[in-house]
Amino acid sequence: MRVVSFLLAIVVAAGLYLWVIERDATLAFIAERTGDGTQPDDAEAAESAQAEDADAEASEDRALIKVLVRKSISREISSAVILRGQTEASRQVSVLAETSSTVVSPPLRKGAVIGAGQLLCQLSPGTREFTLNEARARLAEAIAGKTEAESRVPEAESRVVEAQARIEEALVNQNAAQRLSEGGFAAATRVKSAEASLAAARATLEAARSGVTAATSGLQSAEARIQSAAASIAIAEKELERLEIRAPFAGLLESDTAELGSLLQPGDLCSVVIQLDPVKLVAFVPETEVERVQVGAMASAELAAGGAPITGAVSFLSRSSDPTTRTFRVEIEVPNSDFAIRDGQTAEIQISAAGSKAHLLPSSALTLNADGQLGLRTLDENSVVQFSRVNVLRDTIDGVWLTGLPDEVDVIVLGQEFVTAGVKVAPTFQEQTQ
Repeated sequence: MRVVSFLLAIVVAAGLYLWVIERDATLAFIAERTGDGTQPDDAEAAESAQAEDADAEASEDRALIKVLVRKSISREISSAVILRGQTEASRQVSVLAETSSTVVSPPLRKGAVIGAGQLLCQLSPGTREFTLNEARARLAEAIAGKTEAESRVPEAESRVVEAQARIEEALVNQNAAQRLSEGGFAAATRVKSAEASLAAARATLEAARSGVTAATSGLQSAEARIQSAAASIAIAEKELERLEIRAPFAGLLESDTAELGSLLQPGDLCSVVIQLDPVKLVAFVPETEVERVQVGAMASAELAAGGAPITGAVSFLSRSSDPTTRTFRVEIEVPNSDFAIRDGQTAEIQISAAGSKAHLLPSSALTLNADGQLGLRTLDENSVVQFSRVNVLRDTIDGVWLTGLPDEVDVIVLGQEFVTAGVKVAPTFQEQTQ
């Protein structure tokens, strides 16, 4: 049985050799035997030529590199700007003491929800109330002094008027005595007496004017004492206000308030207040993407800790880049009424931007050309390889979204690393399923 099987194998191999390798000679031999030695007709010659051409094409196809090709059609997608950032409190303030005194209020514990203006630390007043009362007393005294000074001004002015009247009287007497003395009706001593009276009247006028100046100065001094007393009252009242350290805004306590009985100096910490409603999402946009971000654009984010996505709007986009990273700060305001979002959590942020057309292709199809540029190897209508540069728009679990390609393109998805631009290949097409 083994000999028969061996002989049958030899016969089959010989037949395959004659039919495949020596096909032309075998056909010619058969035609010669069946046609009694005559030449094949024209139809048989044409059929033989076609068979030869087909064999030549098959041989050429076998010589080409086979690649797997996908016909890709672009689709409209929302090209969101994807950033990695973190949450940040909208406001955080270290509330400090502005005066020296002892804390007389029980402490509030960290984590407590507080309202705007709520008392955090109450300090002992000490002698500040007595200082305020003293300042008020000095103000009343200064007001009384001003009243007295005001009454002296009219008195001094009336003395000036009286002195002017005496000067006029002395001038008349001097003139009369001088005329009488010239006519021989009065002695020379009378003239001298009239001149002395005139000089005394003028001296009295100067003294009266000095009195007006003094009264005015006294009035101004009284007004200065009033202003000084009023300033002392304001300082004393401000010192009393500083004894009550209140929350500048509504929020949460990040630290306990100062302990009862502790001494606070100016600049010492009473407590830290943080505001988490709304909360901010902070990220840094590269300069290649900053033009796609607009203030007011909607954004969503997923926290690294999990939970439902959060949404908000872009509230700030920096006009100045970071000098080290050349990135621009962007802030997104998100409601957080239940304080579920904490300060400093990592977040994956997506900022909505104008849509664009892109191709969804497997990341394995990406390759580099000789210049190190990222792209794809595609085919033209003649199955010749071309290199097309692309831009990665988004990376997903289904593949990468790429731009920079025509709306329809044949992309080599398998075998692209074994061919270069300008080489003709034997493509096998694969339907796009994603």
